[in-house]
Amino acid sequence: MRHAISLSVLLFGVWLLLSGHYVPLLLSFGVISCLLVVAVSVRMDVTDHEGHPIHLSIAALKFWPWLVWQIILSNIAVAKSVLFSSHPISPNIILVPAKQKSDLGKVIYANSITLTPGTISLELEGDLILVHALTREGAKDLAGGEMHDRVVKMEGKA
Repeated sequence: MRHAISLSVLLFGVWLLLSGHYVPLLLSFGVISCLLVVAVSVRMDVTDHEGHPIHLSIAALKFWPWLVWQIILSNIAVAKSVLFSSHPISPNIILVPAKQKSDLGKVIYANSITLTPGTISLELEGDLILVHALTREGAKDLAGGEMHDRVVKMEGKA
C-alpha cells in the first residue's frame, strides 16, 4: 500500500510539472489518470520495493548530489583527455567488486559507473562488475572504492 501511495504522489507530481495546467477540470483529469495507472500497476503486481524503491528515497537525496558532482568532474577529465595530449587516453578493462546487499544495490552501482563519463559497466556477474575505463586515472578512482562505499551506505539496511 505504501508503494501505491508513493507512486500516486510521484506520478501526479510529474504530471503536474509536465502539464503546467492548474485548472480544476484538468487537475481532476490528472488525478484520475494517475490513480488509474496506479490501480492497473497494483493489479498487475508490478509495484514492489525494487521497481519503486521508496526505502532509498532519503539516502538517495544525499547520494545524487555527490554523483552529479562526480559526473561533472569526470566530464572535465574526459574533455582534458580529448583536447590535450598531456592527459593521454589509456583504455583499461578492470574488474570491480560489487559487495552491495541486494541486486538493486548492485544495479545502482553499475549504473552510477556508467553515468560517470569515461567509464562504462560492461557486465555485472555475481559480485563483480567488468568496467571499461577511458584512462588509468579513471580506473584508479573507481578501484579506490569511494563510489562503491557510497552506494553501500545509501542502500543501508535494505
